[in-house]
Amino acid sequence: MANLKIDEIPTFLVTGGVGFIGANFILQARQSKWANIINLDKLTYASNLQSLAELQNDPNYYFVLGDINNYELVQYILQQYRPDAVINFAAETHVDRSIFSPQSFIQTNVVGTFQLLEASKAYWQKLTSPKQENFRFLHISTDEVYGSLNPTDPAFREDTPYAPNSPYAASKASADHLVRSYYHTYGLPTLTTNCSNNYGPLQFPEKLIPLTILNALNGKTLPIYGDGQNIRDWLYVGDHCDAIHLVLKEGLIGESYNIGGLNEQTNLAVVENICSILDDLSPKDNFKHSSLITFIKDRPGHDRRYAIDCSKISQNLNWQPKENFDSGLLKTVHWYLNNSAWLESVCTGTYQNWIQQNYESR
Repeated sequence: MANLKIDEIPTFLVTGGVGFIGANFILQARQSKWANIINLDKLTYASNLQSLAELQNDPNYYFVLGDINNYELVQYILQQYRPDAVINFAAETHVDRSIFSPQSFIQTNVVGTFQLLEASKAYWQKLTSPKQENFRFLHISTDEVYGSLNPTDPAFREDTPYAPNSPYAASKASADHLVRSYYHTYGLPTLTTNCSNNYGPLQFPEKLIPLTILNALNGKTLPIYGDGQNIRDWLYVGDHCDAIHLVLKEGLIGESYNIGGLNEQTNLAVVENICSILDDLSPKDNFKHSSLITFIKDRPGHDRRYAIDCSKISQNLNWQPKENFDSGLLKTVHWYLNNSAWLESVCTGTYQNWIQQNYESR
């Protein structure tokens, strides 16, 4: 493996760093000189190396093709690069895919997290002071582990009981519990963040916002599950990355932190807002993008509402999201309009087959 040109800043091993949130985090980390980065990613369907093309000549960034389930590879990377932190973004994340094929979610999200914890524990135990005291294992999780809220229920807190309702959510809940156990059993200095729905640049167009933008631009139907009144709290990915870095620097080991955007929106409102923005930015004569909206059969176990209470990270670490939903959504639509080559590169035949399987058959 190549040697990094190490600056006098920390080195992070980032897993799943070619995915949506991981890639955004790595870009911010290098632009802001938070750390040197080792990026371990197995390049699944949702990965796109073009997302990190601007780092190809960065001597303080290095990509490794590989799987977190490969204990020997992870162990070798840890010994070779001696990172100060492991940040685990690696995960299968799409609920619909977990319903069709849950096995890969168990393998990556549960078994993979276990292998990563085992390798990190072995590495950490052999570190000398003060590197051992300063080491952190940060696990990126989701609000979906908490289950579903009724319209008047208070938002999810860090002490909300887990109640996952999909194979995806259950796999992430299992991983969270493993991370917690490695702190309480072995003393591994872990941190966990549970975020609400992310949106922004570089998101694979299977999720609601990029799928809506892509379909609307191509004049295709905009599928909305059920009555469209399912509510999510939307977090701009740049705000999420800032919060992750803050938790890594200042979070109390063994703790979890909820990260939310303070922007609850129904799915229907999200799609209608995108249509309105596209009517302004990409107008067509006598045509409203909202005319493409189509309601389809709801998916099994579809949680009604998620909402994040992020008062803990706000009060203890002084974090607040910078983007409101209107400003973040406008930035997001602008990005997709200006990056058609990136979109085309991810929309392969495999992607088209999935869209047909999941939406057109309902």
